[in-house]
Amino acid sequence: MKFLKSYLVLTFLVAQFAAFSQEGVAVYSDYLSDNYYLIHPSMAGAANCGKIRLTGRQQWFGQDDAPALQTLSFNTSIDEDGKSGIGAIVFNDRNGYHSQTGAKLTYAHHLRFSRSTADLNQLSFGLSAGFVQSQLDETEFEGFDPVVFGGVYQKYTYFNVDLGASYHYMDFFTHVTVKNFLANSRRKIYTEGYESDNLRKFLWSAGAVFGDSDRLLFEPSLMFQYVEETKESTIDLNLKVYKGMDFGRLWAALSYRRSLDGAEYFDGSGISEQKLQYITPIIGVNYKKFMFSYTYSHLLGDVNFDNAGFHQLTLGFDIFCKAAAWDCNCPAVN
Repeated sequence: MKFLKSYLVLTFLVAQFAAFSQEGVAVYSDYLSDNYYLIHPSMAGAANCGKIRLTGRQQWFGQDDAPALQTLSFNTSIDEDGKSGIGAIVFNDRNGYHSQTGAKLTYAHHLRFSRSTADLNQLSFGLSAGFVQSQLDETEFEGFDPVVFGGVYQKYTYFNVDLGASYHYMDFFTHVTVKNFLANSRRKIYTEGYESDNLRKFLWSAGAVFGDSDRLLFEPSLMFQYVEETKESTIDLNLKVYKGMDFGRLWAALSYRRSLDGAEYFDGSGISEQKLQYITPIIGVNYKKFMFSYTYSHLLGDVNFDNAGFHQLTLGFDIFCKAAAWDCNCPAVN
């Protein structure tokens, strides 16, 4: 009985963790690797450089069919005054027998209320439109079941949009995004009637930068996620530290994610509760126009699927750079 209940709570936690990766681009902690555009469309073209970011994420090394995600994103402003920005994202997400590929195109508009470069005051709006193709591979399923197709069952591609807004005021920033705004009845790749067509998720990020740009900058921030259909919610608490160098910038971050929902299980002496939570250290460097970062996430709690953790590499390159536009400590924009 103890094994069964531990298995059930583990299944709940893993499913909850994996659920974030099955509605388009997964929301992990890679936004902290100078990649807010990946989750907030309003950040397209908000910086003084165009940004190319390539990420590769692998969970649970040594486990067959472990979740893996790859993304390639690009965003830049398209006019001299930086009022309009565009972006694009392509991704490939595999989790066991299920996989998704997709692409998004983004347009963002930036309203500037600043009197000069001395005071950043910018409100941004963004919209991403994208297509996702889901696939379920049943070729390795064993045994007879009338609902098992036995081959590669590929659902038709479905369409959705993300909407978002961002506000930057000097060293403060906040972002609000609604992901998968539209309902999608064509998403039912498993069994008709058992999958919700509501994939809507709400994201809210906020933070500020403190310190001396000639020494150290500290950037505390948070991100809150809420899934409308399942009423699940999580919160990220983050701290990022920057150190300016002659060649660019060194930085490190620490993120703690905790679900506000959990599951009960029998631990041998009584009923315990466990919530999804993991800690993520990140290290990175900006060398001239290049960026590199390494991310490691470790799942916390007594019931774990594997102790190997989750590894991610991010490579970046900045193009079409202009002179720093704002006299502020605002690494995401300057």
